[in-house]
Amino acid sequence: MRVLASDDLRRILMRIDGRGYKAYHDLRGTYELGPYLLDVAHVQGDPYAPPSRVHVHVSLRAVGLEDAAQGGVSARIRAMEDFLGRCLSHQIRGQGAGDISIDWFGQEVLLRTAVRVRGDELEARLFVHLPAAGRRILGRQATHILLDQLPEILSQSLEGRCVDLRALSRHQDVVEDHAALAGSLEKNGWVAFVANDALLPRRAGHDDRPMREDGSSPVIRFRAPRSLEREVTLPHAGKVRGMAIPRGVTLLVGGGFHGKSTLLEAISRGIYAHIPDDGRERVASDPLTVKVRAEDGRAVTCTDISPFIGELPYGRSTRDFGTQNASGSTSQAANIVEALEAGARVLLLDEDTSATNFMIRDEPMRRLLKPGQEPITPFLDRVRNLYTDRGVSTVLVVGGSGEYFRVADRVIQMDRYLPEDVTALAKEISPEGPTADEVFPPPPPQRRFRLSAYRRQIGPKGPRVKAHGTKRILVQKEEVDLSGCEQLVSSSQTRTLGEILQRLLEEYGQGPWAHLASGFTTADLQRTLEGLREEVLDGLSRFPRGDLAEVRAVEVIAMINRLRGLAIGRS
Repeated sequence: MRVLASDDLRRILMRIDGRGYKAYHDLRGTYELGPYLLDVAHVQGDPYAPPSRVHVHVSLRAVGLEDAAQGGVSARIRAMEDFLGRCLSHQIRGQGAGDISIDWFGQEVLLRTAVRVRGDELEARLFVHLPAAGRRILGRQATHILLDQLPEILSQSLEGRCVDLRALSRHQDVVEDHAALAGSLEKNGWVAFVANDALLPRRAGHDDRPMREDGSSPVIRFRAPRSLEREVTLPHAGKVRGMAIPRGVTLLVGGGFHGKSTLLEAISRGIYAHIPDDGRERVASDPLTVKVRAEDGRAVTCTDISPFIGELPYGRSTRDFGTQNASGSTSQAANIVEALEAGARVLLLDEDTSATNFMIRDEPMRRLLKPGQEPITPFLDRVRNLYTDRGVSTVLVVGGSGEYFRVADRVIQMDRYLPEDVTALAKEISPEGPTADEVFPPPPPQRRFRLSAYRRQIGPKGPRVKAHGTKRILVQKEEVDLSGCEQLVSSSQTRTLGEILQRLLEEYGQGPWAHLASGFTTADLQRTLEGLREEVLDGLSRFPRGDLAEVRAVEVIAMINRLRGLAIGRS
């Protein structure tokens, strides 16, 4: 690799000043900027195209950060990458460098491609919008961006003399503690842990930062009920006490606006580590926790929803149920069955986002409807067997019916944002009624996904897959709605899903995805993703990207299940 000097970059920019925009392609190459190597990896084709991609490489020793990466512990390296990415983002905003950008960072700490630490090398992947007047190059402005602003941003963000090393260490400690907390769940038989003093409420639906006290209502920190309070010892925080939710069926009850859904949402986000001072740093959930809901209008393809929906009118079977316009009950049944197929160990449900007729049928309605008139077996009659026969736990928000009391292992009441164990009282007042003793059906033969309908649409430029925001992917001309996948928290994750779908649509003769081209099961896909491990992100696209983030196999399978042109076979 030939490395040019910064003066070479300056001369090129002066030479192409005022020329047509495509002359910016002369910048392709690697340049030395002090301790940094600037790799201009891709130059945008015109001023209105996505920005150019530049990668910055530097040794940790050169910037005085080698001690922060000592030991190579996965959680600490991930936290270091996340912290430095946030430092870069902060400096870019602070300098008003509108033509330079980096991936967006939220409250969660995700494995990302924006900043990578491998051995002794740090790589930062940035985006630069190369300036123009119309379609004429503004070389002097580009010189200021690349040779003045960018080096200043790098030095202020990545060099040990400028980095808050104490804050970096704390960031790493918090992420490593979360990893230890998550690891303690299985050995203790818990599905989730919420530490005392956690701050769970958020500022607004569009603002995921912790709520601030404004005088209109107090901000209440979490405090575990004594009967469910347990203690864990974390590597850095030491002994931490909080509420441990054991395996089984757990109800979250209480009046409206008392914090039931807020607690459930915190548990759903507990699959991720969070940044210091987020309030949920010490909330951890089983990594195979899946939040499910009703999803009217989604496509369902050859899914066995018979555990919840029996034979439909006129003898229509539900063992290979398919529709392009699922109802609330059929969509929720499909979402649960698909989550089980993907390996979910914990289900989270909120009655506010569930289909009423799927969740419960009261005694007067049971008496009114004759046998054969109601195909739905309500979740109430299945949730107990789901745990006893399949080992899948459920945490369920219920505010309008006590029918679930008789099938619950524990009932937690949220009262003015604080939890109270009311299991004994709930059992005492539990309404009489039948408890289903039917065995939850064993899993059917695995479905084999085929994407041949999409491959037939591929033109000479290859598959057309594009992510839009956090909840939408466009594949060929079809929009895939991911709003039902509530545990996706970043548009970078959606881009990763799009890249995975792109790979599945392309037919490679070689490589880790080749064996999936003719069809694949959930197990096949999981093995492929697991085999790639952390390198899955860099192995997805044809070129290194700086805007991807980790996703679980659960979300990949959920995306595939929502494809309207999906074909299914049985293994």
